[in-house]
Amino acid sequence: MPSWNNISTQDANSPLMEQLIFFHDHTMLILTMITIMVMYLMSTLFINKYINRFLLEGQTIELIWTILPAITLIFIALPSLRILYIMDEINNPLITIKAIGHQWFWSYEYSDFNNIEFDSYMKPSNELTMNEFRLLDVDNRIIMPINTPVRILVTATDVIHSWTIPSLGIKIDATPGRLNQGSFNIKRPTIMYGQCSEICGANHSFMPIVMESVNIPSFIKWLNSN
Repeated sequence: MPSWNNISTQDANSPLMEQLIFFHDHTMLILTMITIMVMYLMSTLFINKYINRFLLEGQTIELIWTILPAITLIFIALPSLRILYIMDEINNPLITIKAIGHQWFWSYEYSDFNNIEFDSYMKPSNELTMNEFRLLDVDNRIIMPINTPVRILVTATDVIHSWTIPSLGIKIDATPGRLNQGSFNIKRPTIMYGQCSEICGANHSFMPIVMESVNIPSFIKWLNSN
């Protein structure tokens, strides 16, 4: 989960988020190189009292500063398109859950398992225990098994919401009258936090998302208890 001293992305809990972090680092490297080169050129031009006439008007320099940005964009666009197609791909999910956005809470349906349904509200500050987080914890967490392909269907009943868990690399708009879908595969037991990422009204910042990933026996035990 995010912390005060964390200036980068959260630790990845899924292969998709790992790919997004790799792409982020790849793009940041290119941007850093461009920034350094531009700053060097600008500083040399400012300090130098002489003017190069071929730098002001010349076919060669115009050709260079047209081709180089085009090549740079290719190196950014191709990995971006690859990740975009990976995010849209659904590979034989073993579990399907449905998330429904309301003003201002989430409800979930496990239609594969005897129609398990529950609402998930943010916990008030006066009900929190010592190991829970203010404005992030909920009364009913989503329980998911690890190493299992999961498909999630997202919709809303009133206005547009957005179901988001950053450490999974997943962000899906919840639109009334429409089903949007996404997929994820959690790689380790953990607790992941997210929040509605669409401005949906007065209590927009008070509808968090909490998902707990457990091993298969613990998940079966949780299903039997519900």
